[in-house]
Amino acid sequence: MANIEEKVESLLKGKIESLGYTLYDVEYAKEGPNYFLRIFIDKPEGIDLDDCEKVNNAIMDDLDKEDPIKEQYFLEVSSPGVERILRKDIHLEQNIGNKVQVKLFKKDENNKKEYIGILKDFDENQIVIEDEIKVDRKNISQIKTVYF
Repeated sequence: MANIEEKVESLLKGKIESLGYTLYDVEYAKEGPNYFLRIFIDKPEGIDLDDCEKVNNAIMDDLDKEDPIKEQYFLEVSSPGVERILRKDIHLEQNIGNKVQVKLFKKDENNKKEYIGILKDFDENQIVIEDEIKVDRKNISQIKTVYF
């Protein structure tokens, strides 16, 4: 599915940027019997429903014309939200110094399945949060920003 996400991102990035938005992420997921293509957009002032509708209307023809997804799917355009999932290196880079929640697939050597702390650094193999806690990226199921 990552290949579809990359194709869609490549197809839509220029169009979305020409409208004054940033393409934050693309997610293609199967939930139950249905497929969902989620386009997450952003701008400094934040995203509202009108922004989502504007981008949705602008990209539908491109998606129909290029047809990068053969299955029937539901298209959703939305904001990445306040608590954002960090799936790409650029997302991690933008959030160094911010509080993050790191969820693991299974408990680690410290018998923990979750960490919350300030993101200090990362590389292709691991992330580092405050108190020099190092977590292997292959063991991470999700990283997101937290505000509480």
